[in-house]
Amino acid sequence: MNSAKYVVDSVDDLAPQLANNRAYWLGWGSTSAVDDDLPIYRSDLRHGMLNGVLRARGIDLATAVSRAREALAGTSWMWWYHPLDSDVAVADLLVHRGATLAGTVPLMAARLDDVPEVPVPSGVRLEPARTNGDLAAFARTYLVPNGMTMTDADAAAQVEISRDGRLDDQLRYVAWFGDEPVACGALSISHGVAGIYNMATIAAFEGRGIGTALAVELLTQARRRGLKVATLTASPRGALVYRRLGFDAVSEYRLFSF
Repeated sequence: MNSAKYVVDSVDDLAPQLANNRAYWLGWGSTSAVDDDLPIYRSDLRHGMLNGVLRARGIDLATAVSRAREALAGTSWMWWYHPLDSDVAVADLLVHRGATLAGTVPLMAARLDDVPEVPVPSGVRLEPARTNGDLAAFARTYLVPNGMTMTDADAAAQVEISRDGRLDDQLRYVAWFGDEPVACGALSISHGVAGIYNMATIAAFEGRGIGTALAVELLTQARRRGLKVATLTASPRGALVYRRLGFDAVSEYRLFSF
């Protein structure tokens, strides 16, 4: 993994964080560029967050919606909206065209000057996913926590294996308990920031501090590569964990569905 070409210094610098988010999600099956006016990604996995539209700017919304419906037909998908990413009127126009607000997602950021030290729970080892077998284990780990089933395992593994680093430098980690993968998380470096994504722990191992230790490992790896700011989006439950690691909400996305 290469270091970032330039480094963002402030958690309040939102544009690189938004671009990092687009770069990560476009890795889920897309030929769009990060700066496209209508970037669309399609993993074909059965989860609304894994297929979607990341912004709409400088484009007629009727045309945008038509293109999105055609590109994402047959999937469950989301439309991301942030006023710095999309034209300001897009949110209202989406509702006018039949979209509903599915929810909001906080955008959180932290400085990497002082990453806390967190012990790795006994019996757990944290390892980067380097081989196709490791990546398949990574994929299996996030399925059920993200509302999918193990019938999606082969398709998810293929998506992970096919990520080509076109838009970001990515490091994926698996937490192992013996021979069992029990948690996972990804570090995505682009646009001068370190993005944390796809953090998941299987239910039987929740509450043991494994996810926290894994997040700290990813943040440590980012700092070693010279990054100064980490960014992520979080569920309400995850936000509590990340606040303890120094993250604060700096903005939010609105997610729409049709």
